[in-house]
Amino acid sequence: MESRLTELEIKLGLGEDHLEQLNRTVYRQQQQIDLLQIQVRELYQMIQPSAPSEPRNLRDDIPPHY
Repeated sequence: MESRLTELEIKLGLGEDHLEQLNRTVYRQQQQIDLLQIQVRELYQMIQPSAPSEPRNLRDDIPPHY
């Protein structure tokens, strides 16, 4: 009976370790997501002012070698 109890305690300890690792991973990923969202917002704001108010001429987008 005691060996079964010891085995369960070991499994519980390992499960707690895995849960803690997963929590740290989720926390780091959320930090990365938050940073990426800030960067996307900044890029979007950089693009917005440069949006032309008049229709673009598609010939302006043709590379010079055409």
